[in-house]
Amino acid sequence: MQLAIIDWCIIGVYLIFALGVGLMCRKRASANSEEYYLAGRKLPWWALGTSMVATTFAADTPLAITEMSRTKGIWENWFWWNWLLYGLLAIFLFSRLWRRAEVLTENELLELRYGGKPAAFLRFFKAGYFALLYNFIVLGWVINGMSSVLTVMLGNGEPLAFEVAGWAVSLDFREAMVWLLVGISTLYALLSGFWGVVVTDVIQFVIAMAGAVVLAWVAVDHVGGVDELMHGLDRTFAEKAQVLEAEIADARSGDVAPEQLAALESKLDLLPKSAGEAISVVPVMPKDVPLMSFEFLNSSFFQFLVLVLVMWWSNHATDGGGYLIQRTMAARNERHALAANLWYNFANYALRTWPWVLVALVSIVLFPDLSGNPLGEKAGYSMVMNQLLGPGLKGLLIVSFLAAFMSTVDTHLNWGSSYLVHDIYRRFMRPGKSERHYVVAGQVATVGLIVAGAIIAKNMGSIEKAWKFVMAMGSGIGLVLILRWFWWRINAWSEISALAVSFLATCGFEVLAAVQTIGAGEPYVLFGRDPIVAGHPFPFHLQLLVVVGISLLTWLGVTFATRPESPEKLTAFYTKVRPGGWWGAIGAAIPDEGRAVTQHFLLNFIAGMAFIWGGMFAIGYAVLHQWSWAIPSAIAMVAGFAWIWISVLKRED
Repeated sequence: MQLAIIDWCIIGVYLIFALGVGLMCRKRASANSEEYYLAGRKLPWWALGTSMVATTFAADTPLAITEMSRTKGIWENWFWWNWLLYGLLAIFLFSRLWRRAEVLTENELLELRYGGKPAAFLRFFKAGYFALLYNFIVLGWVINGMSSVLTVMLGNGEPLAFEVAGWAVSLDFREAMVWLLVGISTLYALLSGFWGVVVTDVIQFVIAMAGAVVLAWVAVDHVGGVDELMHGLDRTFAEKAQVLEAEIADARSGDVAPEQLAALESKLDLLPKSAGEAISVVPVMPKDVPLMSFEFLNSSFFQFLVLVLVMWWSNHATDGGGYLIQRTMAARNERHALAANLWYNFANYALRTWPWVLVALVSIVLFPDLSGNPLGEKAGYSMVMNQLLGPGLKGLLIVSFLAAFMSTVDTHLNWGSSYLVHDIYRRFMRPGKSERHYVVAGQVATVGLIVAGAIIAKNMGSIEKAWKFVMAMGSGIGLVLILRWFWWRINAWSEISALAVSFLATCGFEVLAAVQTIGAGEPYVLFGRDPIVAGHPFPFHLQLLVVVGISLLTWLGVTFATRPESPEKLTAFYTKVRPGGWWGAIGAAIPDEGRAVTQHFLLNFIAGMAFIWGGMFAIGYAVLHQWSWAIPSAIAMVAGFAWIWISVLKRED
């Protein structure tokens, strides 16, 4: 075991604090469902925005970012940087619309917007789909990520063996630690509901950010500063390229399957060739390659185009995203809802990104080859922690991971149980019971969710691939979720068909990968590898294009082949929410009252990109001493915020 007594003391104090918060908030949360799941809709913007950041900062996040940055360079962080674009939709459009809807869960909106049995079926299906399948995978990769951190930090010692009442017990200490954390997270989520989740999230965000910044500072200083880091990256990538070229040459002269050779060639093509390529936010466009060839379609540049141009508007979170919507609906009013989303997006992208990226880059220099590590490339982040931090600091960093881990676990438990109880149990199974009955039902659902997440974690391979599978699984429904607010013609069958096709197509690719893996005589691991199509790897971004294309054609055809919702249902929805958009006679008959959120939307959207991405690149390139990019980015950040302050925030007073 590699921790000092002071490290264990720091960890113990934190765990006692987290449990204490749950006990303090217990009475307030147990009053009714709205208190348990939305804290009575009384929370301020800064608490909600910080809670949003904390819950998306899990123990797996820096590991996945390290995994991406080590293999392809930091440009692949566009996989999550592109989410800002639908975050801007949440800021300027959906934050206020969700608050106006006054629903307890996002699935409740379905029966406000649609009518009849299709709406009821859709509410039941989506609640189960996201509370169970989606939530299980997310909880699985979060537990998997925390286990990876503890594996590195606590070493690979022998299991603890002892007897209890004559029974022989063998206990892996790392797994025991993970389950202790899961147990504490579950306990305070059970006791305190959403109140405890938000209170702990605020503290956990501060701890997690402090830990990430400290580690980045220590890591960069260890390699001699930023300039020496750049030189080290140049040397390391040159050596890695030589090794891959030698492996490809051996493969071509030996008896190697075409799929294996193609995988090696693809790995070399994606590998950065210098520090400049590694820190570039736009990958190099391939030269002398036909545009429709697999070489171009599998290139980093084409993947970048798909992430930026397609992924953000096509996924299942385009109008807010489950647990973010939950926090938006818990705001005091529309202004607090908008400000919470603005603060979340700035903190999430501009503030959080670079400490993780810096450590990932340092890990490349310190540990250039992790191919023999059972945890793979994602182990780089934890190995930097383990090697560079001494007693006290190591405890602080582990606590920052614990905080990140627990903030995500408690959120997904509370959010998932709200779907199971409010959208399934209360709506379809046991309506009309007391509020206390539904709070207890939510606590029971919470326990069931964490048990299922643990089973998934045991059988999961790559965290990065699990991220991508979840995004692909809901990638065909995004445009429907946007248009249902602004276009009267969207109906329940539009959503049902889009979600069903996305799910089936994504699972089809994973089944293909499983069949190919087993057929090659290799053990199958969930999300362990991409399928092979026409002798070439068929990675996430190509799967995304197929899923989105099929889904788009399907739901458009279904929409026009089925009847629209009744005028009474559409009128009731428009009257309550007043979204603006294409509502024909219904919109024309109902006075606007100055509440349309679409006013100046395009300018607000551009200003949001300038403010948040400008801030992100200004901070990052300043840290990396790339002043020719840092200064213009800072100017864009200031200009973007000035517009948002004058055009949006002051008008919401």
